[in-house]
Amino acid sequence: MTERGGDDLFFAAAAEAAVHNGTIVPLDEKKLDDDSIDVPTVDHPVEDGYIVPTDEEMETLRHVADYINWSTYMVAFVEFAERFSYYGSTQVFTNFIQQPLPAGSSTGAGGRDGQSGALGQGQQAAVGLTTFNTFWVYVTPLLGAYMADTYWGRYKTIMVAIAIATVGHILLIISAIPPVIVHGNRALACFAIAILSMGLGTGAFKSNISPLIAEQQRHLKPFIRVQRNGERVIVDPAMTTARIYMWFYFFINVGALVGPIGMTYGEKYIGFWFSFMLPTVVFLFAPIVLALGRKRYHHSKPEGSVLVQALRVWRYAARGRLSWNPLQTCRNLSADDFYESAKPSKIAPENRPSWMTFDDKWVDEVRRGFKACEVFVWFPIYWLPYNQITNNLTSQAAVMQTHGVPNDIINNLDPFAILILIPIHDLFVYPALRRLGVRVTPLRKITAGFFTGTLAMIWAAVVQHYIYQRSPCGYYAANSGCDPAPLNVWIQSGSYVLIAISEIYASITGLEYAFTKAPQNMKSLVMSVFLFTSAVAAAIGEAFVTLSTDPLLVWNYGAMAVISFIGGILFWIMFRKLDAQEEELNAIGVGEFQVGRKEVSEKA
Repeated sequence: MTERGGDDLFFAAAAEAAVHNGTIVPLDEKKLDDDSIDVPTVDHPVEDGYIVPTDEEMETLRHVADYINWSTYMVAFVEFAERFSYYGSTQVFTNFIQQPLPAGSSTGAGGRDGQSGALGQGQQAAVGLTTFNTFWVYVTPLLGAYMADTYWGRYKTIMVAIAIATVGHILLIISAIPPVIVHGNRALACFAIAILSMGLGTGAFKSNISPLIAEQQRHLKPFIRVQRNGERVIVDPAMTTARIYMWFYFFINVGALVGPIGMTYGEKYIGFWFSFMLPTVVFLFAPIVLALGRKRYHHSKPEGSVLVQALRVWRYAARGRLSWNPLQTCRNLSADDFYESAKPSKIAPENRPSWMTFDDKWVDEVRRGFKACEVFVWFPIYWLPYNQITNNLTSQAAVMQTHGVPNDIINNLDPFAILILIPIHDLFVYPALRRLGVRVTPLRKITAGFFTGTLAMIWAAVVQHYIYQRSPCGYYAANSGCDPAPLNVWIQSGSYVLIAISEIYASITGLEYAFTKAPQNMKSLVMSVFLFTSAVAAAIGEAFVTLSTDPLLVWNYGAMAVISFIGGILFWIMFRKLDAQEEELNAIGVGEFQVGRKEVSEKA
């Protein structure tokens, strides 16, 4: 530790002990570094060697995020490997399904000037199958979350999910090897089974890896830290979680960038079998790293049918609040005191149901978790424009001049932009807004995500309009044998950059919101509800498949823009009151929950 003078001598001395009501409380040296020091003052309570701030300090001191530990980075690497494998494989799905096998090819490679393809099923089939894949991948997290929270725990569920997904990856490779790919129907059947298996494993993985990484955060309550420059700040767990998910998403997009870029060139010059094989090899590093770090991770134990208990709480609170008048019912169910009647302290011990094995604070956690799920109900509207980058925008690139660049490599601008914009937002944009007194709350960021998604779709609609104007085939630019429109494919860039910005505001924040608002023993389940919104969006997207063809694509992008814009306005109107309760919800803490019968104190 560097030499200090003046007040710093007091800081150095205080690092060795904490004074609390005349009692010396040792501080763990590992909590200190060269940039900051955790220093108590007389009359400050100390918990586990950390200084608990007063209410006044919570209001007046600057809030900052804590440091990220190594077990968090290990879990992030596992997510990188999984995302590399998933996006590396799915990146080439559109061409594999839509485009025909090149003449004389047994691998699907198109070469420098040719178009790679395999099954030749057309754009609508490609959109339909890729949309189904998205739907399936985001339905299966519900099963994975249930198994983790109820029976296996997150670590074991993740390992089982990896094994199932590995089978799917192997089947993908088989569908693309030369003896199979030349027989279109056999390749299609193998491919369909592969995406079912891979989707099941991927979904169970996703619902548990996101809570696991945030659980590596050790400090769940705010505490005071004195920076090296003498400034006293509040280390805020909510901001730490936000930072963890920002950088978690950074690792996701490293995988989502490196994997697809490599695989699109592999598809173009080697063949689809290579584009499915290399992601599988990278994926196999995930269980190895998980196993090596097993003793370092913080594990949450499964606690039985917690979902059943949460639903019982809601049903108990809803007694006497239902009415034949739908508006009155909505007002009753959304009342501020809705959950009060379900708190054990409000019920005489002899009248409490046998299933009421929790305290008041857990009921508050359940209320907060249900509020989060209400927020997630609106996310399918956000995902509708986002999902365009996985199919229609890839097809849009194929009808413009690519100058030798694979048409499905352009959408890598999305993760590339995210890698640049995440550090900018974490280190500059968000801190600057907080210094200006702007509350950078999750619900405000999500609202901004809706509007940037709208701008992305407006950009795509304008590009499609000019494609129809400049294409030799007019409004049928995607016809087989039609020359590309004389437009450079990079004019799509605006759509991808705007979608990237919207992900930072909405998608990352959704992960953060799911973790911070879920009850402690329902993290995977609430996270799976958030992920399930993507499945709902994919199902809704199937209704727009009829617009995913010439000459209707301008209408497709325009409809997405209008839906996202209206959705953003209604979202903020609906949740602006909840936004004002953000700090209050984060301060609830962890309640007591017992699997078996337990009498709950009337002081709960």
